[in-house]
Amino acid sequence: MNHSPHIITFPDPRSVSLSIRASAVVFADPKSLQLLSLIDRVAPSNANILIIGETGTGKELVARQVHLSSLRATQPFLAINCGAFSETLFESELFGFEKGAFTGAINSKAGWFEAANGGTLFLDEIGDLPLPMQVKLLRVLQEGEVVRIGARKPVRVDVRLIAATNVDLEKAVAEGRFREDLYYRLKVVSLELPILRERPRDIIPLARHFIHKYAHRLDIVEPTLSPQAERALLDYLWPGNIRELENVLHRALLVFHGKQIEVDDLHLLGPQIERSPRDTPETPAELEDCFTRYLKGLFEEGHDAIFDHIVDHAIHTAYQWEHLNQVRTARLLGISRNVLRTHLKRMQLIE
Repeated sequence: MNHSPHIITFPDPRSVSLSIRASAVVFADPKSLQLLSLIDRVAPSNANILIIGETGTGKELVARQVHLSSLRATQPFLAINCGAFSETLFESELFGFEKGAFTGAINSKAGWFEAANGGTLFLDEIGDLPLPMQVKLLRVLQEGEVVRIGARKPVRVDVRLIAATNVDLEKAVAEGRFREDLYYRLKVVSLELPILRERPRDIIPLARHFIHKYAHRLDIVEPTLSPQAERALLDYLWPGNIRELENVLHRALLVFHGKQIEVDDLHLLGPQIERSPRDTPETPAELEDCFTRYLKGLFEEGHDAIFDHIVDHAIHTAYQWEHLNQVRTARLLGISRNVLRTHLKRMQLIE
């Protein structure tokens, strides 16, 4: 008997249409169905959960599924990206503040913990949380209460915490970048999301979902995938996971002709970039010479804004190399994550 795949999406899918996160998760592959079964078993408890997975695998959607399958489903669900705020701003947003607590605090404001009271608070990219904030978060989890900035009286909160990471927190603990006690407090239950190429039976149902979604938005007749296009989707490695699949299908619907999406409409690079051994620089000197010739070619062409072009190319290449992981990309390039995010936003690779 055939069963329709279980698909979860955001309440307002348009709000994440340009985001690097996954906007849909499907449970059709055996690995995904196993994950869904685990979600159903752990959701009714109040246990903290740590979701582990690469960028674009659907961590926030899984967190929402946990919330909707829990006894807190009718209560608030708040999702916060730990890497999107400075340490000072993060503290005021997380715990709230009293009027006059600092310059600009003209009114008191409840923090995310208070706003999520009775429900679920999802902290994405928890590995980016600075150590001082880790201490304060641990205290909230231990004591079940928050103290607003500028206040002396604590406020009791009943919040289930779900955290997510795309970095190796055990390694971060060993290197002293993440508190061990907080790690184990968060990891009461862990949910590991497989990368897309490890759950191949999810690929075509997801592709059909995105085709339906964007055909409706573009007000066009919904096309089908040719058998060759389906094979290409299954053979591709998907370094950007679900989000990359969505981008590929969105673009395909803008350029295809006829009633089917063909392989050429997908514009996939293939499972890997084929290189001829004789064309591959092997030594640092050969690599430098190749780069120098590339620069001279730009100079000869009179390319506009050469420096910006080189920077954009380096950032885009590094971002793809690190499978759209911002933390690793910034580390690879030797720049801060905030600087990287500024470039990625300018290049419209993230919102």
